Amino acid sequence: MAITGREGGRVKLVLVAAAALIDADGRVLIAERPAGKQLAGLWEFPGGKVEPGERPEDCLIRELAEELGITVKEACLAPLTFASHTYETFQLLMPLWICRRWEGLVQGREGQRLAWVRPGKLRDYPMPPADEPLIPALIDIVGAGRD
Repeated sequence: MAITGREGGRVKLVLVAAAALIDADGRVLIAERPAGKQLAGLWEFPGGKVEPGERPEDCLIRELAEELGITVKEACLAPLTFASHTYETFQLLMPLWICRRWEGLVQGREGQRLAWVRPGKLRDYPMPPADEPLIPALIDIVGAGRD
């Protein structure tokens, strides 16, 4: 899919589904992008690109299983907000769901480091520009947390 840019040119639209996994302590899971990937070393909410013909919810369920080894049911995904960010070569649209229930033990299955972080401390971790605008909505719904 492409959209028309400000100058009338076509801009590629990339749809990425993301999740804010929230544990019983009110902490949010973020993952560090591994070396060798674009934006390596930055922390992000888990998720991934929506494939052609795939629903964002199905993508998110698939990505959480692949990246973290957990099983999430669609009924446990609650839409929260979205981010739209213009990168040099594409426009990113990223809906964010909250998930408080899953099956399995969260573990990085692709060599990524993971961190459980209080929402009020998320800005202490360098994030891609598309992820940063999602933080206020998380603080609003979960609270900043203690610590």
